[in-house]
Amino acid sequence: MANPRVLVTRPAHQAPGQAELLASLGLEPVQLPLLEITPIAESDPAFPQLKSRIMDLDLYHSVIFISANAVAAGMDLIDQYWPQLPIGIQWLAIGRQTAVKLKEYGITAIQSPAGYDSEALLSLPQLQQVTEHRVLIMRGEGGRETLAEQLNQRGARVEYDDHYRRSLPPYTSGQISSTIGDKPFAAVLLTSGEAVNNLTRLITENNLRELQRATLVVPSERVARIATELGYTRVIIASGPDNQAMAETVLSTIDMDDRT
Repeated sequence: MANPRVLVTRPAHQAPGQAELLASLGLEPVQLPLLEITPIAESDPAFPQLKSRIMDLDLYHSVIFISANAVAAGMDLIDQYWPQLPIGIQWLAIGRQTAVKLKEYGITAIQSPAGYDSEALLSLPQLQQVTEHRVLIMRGEGGRETLAEQLNQRGARVEYDDHYRRSLPPYTSGQISSTIGDKPFAAVLLTSGEAVNNLTRLITENNLRELQRATLVVPSERVARIATELGYTRVIIASGPDNQAMAETVLSTIDMDDRT
């Protein structure tokens, strides 16, 4: 029997690691990145403000990194202007992968044991009494507003540093057809609401109805709700967004299907 096929949709620089793990578990990963990460260039009109906030880094009480991509883009810029990190900053990370990425830069960040999203981070004791605290959120353009809104309500002064843009890669119909093929997928792995939206766009533009019926594996109830509202009927929530958690959920899903 052929190995069960799994669609891997992480950005191109992150997809190979997930694909290698799935292959080692006897699955057939198929890579179709649904997010393209483009750092803000120095020539971009948005760059001066981005640089200004990095130059003022020592004025912030807390710096929050939204994702591993935010760490990669943000720390590359910080390293250019701060050969030594300013002291006294409270560094925070959403999710274990983000904290692990920060560790590579010598930063031990606070993360929430309660989950992998803004709501989990907001439950931390360190973010309850923040009146007049200056907070810098490192993220990509157009992210969720929940974190900033809640911190502002608690009295903080929140600013964004948007280090990159996310977009759907410009696939041709031929590229989509050759990647998807004509064999079904045991699961489609999606790690964000934006990835779900981009998948839906591809399905609509390329008449890929079989993907609408596929089992989606997502990292949170929020992403599952987005998928359900878009008409997906088989949505399973993994214990987290990391590669291992997503892979284990795929295996358990396939096992359950085999028993039905």
